[in-house]
Amino acid sequence: MVSRVTAANPAASGAKTAAPRKTSASFSEALADSAEKLRSTEKTGSLDGIFSEASAKYHVPVNLLKAVAKAESGFRADAVSSCGAQGIMQLMPSTAASLGVKNSFDPEQNIMGGAKYLGELLDSFGGDPRLAVAAYNAGSGSVRKYGGVPPYAETQNYVKKVLAYAGEDISTAGWTSGAQSGSADASAASGGDSFGGVSAEAPVLTLADLPLSGDDYRLFAKMYVQKLEQDALNIAAENAAESEKHAG
Repeated sequence: MVSRVTAANPAASGAKTAAPRKTSASFSEALADSAEKLRSTEKTGSLDGIFSEASAKYHVPVNLLKAVAKAESGFRADAVSSCGAQGIMQLMPSTAASLGVKNSFDPEQNIMGGAKYLGELLDSFGGDPRLAVAAYNAGSGSVRKYGGVPPYAETQNYVKKVLAYAGEDISTAGWTSGAQSGSADASAASGGDSFGGVSAEAPVLTLADLPLSGDDYRLFAKMYVQKLEQDALNIAAENAAESEKHAG
């Protein structure tokens, strides 16, 4: 537990009393503050900002990046395909791990991972978005094998859809980097068989659709509480340091 920081006792009688010293918040107050900050972040986070940052960092046209996200999940951070691809960019767990993504349901990590992967594919195929998008869906090996977009109807339709989206003014309005508040376009969401480490076409599930047991929910609740507790400890420590600084 973090020790409460209390004001120092006045010196001997007759000594000038220092101004009251600000005390740190109690643990419960800090916990409440932490939870409120978390809720605020979930409500106000911007997907547009994340897409722009990822685009600049990995040199991927922002509209192409958004187009892939729209085709893959409809911008749903909680999307899970039947084959296990996860998040906005529908990364398979093994691909996510290779890209340094620790939590595929975190929109920023997922988009950054997807942008990194798409950037690598653009580099591999001479900057050709058509081939890069095909490889994102069917895998680089298939694109190299056929010397172009593989003759899979699914992949050919996917490429056409993504490039069509990329030519539009794609809006992520209504979608945030926290709890999703918009409604996904069912025709834009994808999942299914995995070729290149991301998903192909299939119904998209949400976390609520997964067969989670009571133990799973209890584990999630425990992890969530631990996160709040750590945030509360950090806040209390910052307040203690601030009090020390102003103690004079």
